[in-house]
Amino acid sequence: MTASAVRERCSDLFENGLTGTLPWFVIDMGRFEFAAHSVFSEIQSAYPDLNVPFHSRWRHFEFDGVDLWAELADTAGLGGNPRLVAEGDLAIVSVLLDAGAGPDWAYTDEATGLRLGRSEGLALASLRLFSTGLLSADPSDPLRADSTSLQLLSAEDLGSAMQVGPDNPLVGLDQRTALLRRLGEITEARPDLFRRDGIYRPGNLLNSLAKQGGITAPGILAAVLDGFNRIWPSRLKLDGVPLGDVWRHSCLHRDDNTDGLVPFHKLSQWLSYSLIEPLQRDGTPVTDLDGLTGLAEYRNGGLFIDTGVLSPKDAEIFETVHKPGDEIIVEWRALTVALLDRMAEAVRTKLGLTVDKLPLASVLQGGTWTAGRRAAAEKRADGGPPLRIDSDGTVF
Repeated sequence: MTASAVRERCSDLFENGLTGTLPWFVIDMGRFEFAAHSVFSEIQSAYPDLNVPFHSRWRHFEFDGVDLWAELADTAGLGGNPRLVAEGDLAIVSVLLDAGAGPDWAYTDEATGLRLGRSEGLALASLRLFSTGLLSADPSDPLRADSTSLQLLSAEDLGSAMQVGPDNPLVGLDQRTALLRRLGEITEARPDLFRRDGIYRPGNLLNSLAKQGGITAPGILAAVLDGFNRIWPSRLKLDGVPLGDVWRHSCLHRDDNTDGLVPFHKLSQWLSYSLIEPLQRDGTPVTDLDGLTGLAEYRNGGLFIDTGVLSPKDAEIFETVHKPGDEIIVEWRALTVALLDRMAEAVRTKLGLTVDKLPLASVLQGGTWTAGRRAAAEKRADGGPPLRIDSDGTVF
């Protein structure tokens, strides 16, 4: 249940992969330079001044140089602590809605004329959902999410906000609705984290963090896991505690009851990255940014398959639809996390930058995510991942 455990266990599987003893993938580090050059080129092209922002949900609210969230907040006169909490509400809700949308869904935004699918579309849809006040029980304060409205959310209301229909299906609509309803339940169950002035809001977690005066990025993840981990579907439990995005692999060995368990906490880490900037803007220092890991999702993982760093031992896996808990997917994700650490080091060397100037969060943004998307578009007409995953809307 820590970022260090994610890094340690994924590195263990990676070391097994280097010796060829993993069941599903072969690692070809001879192809790593090609992958690193593609990431290096992406950063140089998109950020020629090498001032690369963090990979976070906030980037997905920016289009053609316009920050749509800032426009909304400024128009509403949000500032100071009310803005901090509202940004916490928005980031948490948006990230929880961010698991894979599937290839057939897209969101059309009337205000901008944009029509976007996948993560970018989910971000824009969640921002517009937030702006309607559907998640607020106070009509005079629409830019918020509170426990009362979250628990009353229906799949019909969410589907309408996300423009879901027979010709625009969204993967896991019911599961996404259930996540947000459980978010409302959890906020009421933890007044120590989420209650302020008698109101329960997920964004109040940022107040709890800001009170510390300074925090590490892994500390943000610890708070996120402490506060939100019980909203995830109960897959694996340890001593009665649901583990969330943790799975099994036969080659990961420990001499205790965590034997075989490989953690990722992808959405929780994505959320943690997305809470850094609101805290910093509010004056709370956040340190140890590289204490979090790379994100084990299909853009980053797809980069390594599409560039030949990872090759399946059986090509038939490309024709199969896999579940998130299938060992092949667990292995792919673990190798991705380990390779992202090595990618960050390689790209920093190429650019002549230190970890302070180019933390892992910036390498992801600059970076591996966009290079993975570009590689996918070149390889496949739909731009989807190299492996087909039967997602339930709660993992990736």
